[in-house]
Amino acid sequence: MGEQSTLLLKPDRAVGIVGYGAYVPRYRLPATEVARIWTGGHGGTPISEKAVPGLDEDAATMAVEAARNAVARAGGIDPARIRAVWVGSESHPYAVKPTSTIVAEAIGAVPYTQAADWEFACKAGSEALQAAVGFVGSGMAGYALAVGTDTAQARPGDELEYTAGAGSAAYLLGPAEEALAIFEGSLSFVTDTPDFWRRAYQHYPSHGGRFTGEPAYFQHTTQATKGLLDALGSSADDYAYAIFHQPNLKFPQAVARQLGFKPEQIAPGLLAGEIGNTYAASSLIGLTATLDQARPGERILLVSYGSGAGSDAISLRVTERIDERRGDAPATRDYIARRTEIDYATYVRFRRQLQMT
Repeated sequence: MGEQSTLLLKPDRAVGIVGYGAYVPRYRLPATEVARIWTGGHGGTPISEKAVPGLDEDAATMAVEAARNAVARAGGIDPARIRAVWVGSESHPYAVKPTSTIVAEAIGAVPYTQAADWEFACKAGSEALQAAVGFVGSGMAGYALAVGTDTAQARPGDELEYTAGAGSAAYLLGPAEEALAIFEGSLSFVTDTPDFWRRAYQHYPSHGGRFTGEPAYFQHTTQATKGLLDALGSSADDYAYAIFHQPNLKFPQAVARQLGFKPEQIAPGLLAGEIGNTYAASSLIGLTATLDQARPGERILLVSYGSGAGSDAISLRVTERIDERRGDAPATRDYIARRTEIDYATYVRFRRQLQMT
């Protein structure tokens, strides 16, 4: 163990992921469509396309679908035994009314459960996951559900409009003896770095341009990762897979290279090019795609990032139960494959950016 061992977050009793699930909307907006409208088709595009929610979809409906998939993979657990439902997002459908109670009602976890919404930009989902580990690990609950979900807003014509996608991922935490992947420990790195923000009553977020990379994304992600690896006495070579937050394709590939990870270690969870930056669900959806193919005994590193700013690094070890329950819900790649391409006008309609007078 390194000097960071005293900072390691680890519960008193072993906890793991007993069920997981994802949801990605079927609609896809090619990045070339955004370029066609705003730059006349000139210049490069940071990704190929992004997922767009339909008219009847929002962060809550997507969270429900992912949560149902997580429960389905949990081996028949009665949802009434889930003692916490926590939903992280920066696009909750209501300013005042929790998303978590909608999800809890939909999956049958009510009424004797704790419910709360979490916020911390793109790491709202991973902080809910950490809290769920602690809640179960303390013995206060047998099971807790953590969800990351976002519709990912972006100002028309802004750089973010190319990449701001939509999706959801859910994780049911429970006893290690029932787990598909066991939680080995986590570590967080947080500072007041205002790289991205949206004040009350503003419809679209603002960002600090290049400032969002360094010192924001790269500093926090690398420090959280190095701290966790040092605390666990591990290195990049000890992991079969690593998933980093994906605001675009360039950032996660660059930080993985800096930390000593090989392209094949990050490839399974690198989905930004196909569905965009799903914000609070970004690294969590990447983890679902990785669990869809991981083998027993393999270790997985999950590293989130949230503007404002902070990063959560989490280490997991896959168990032999993964093969038994993987097929109990749709694979993440199944959702990605069922795409319907739309044009920019349809996207504007779906995102309700047309002002009718």
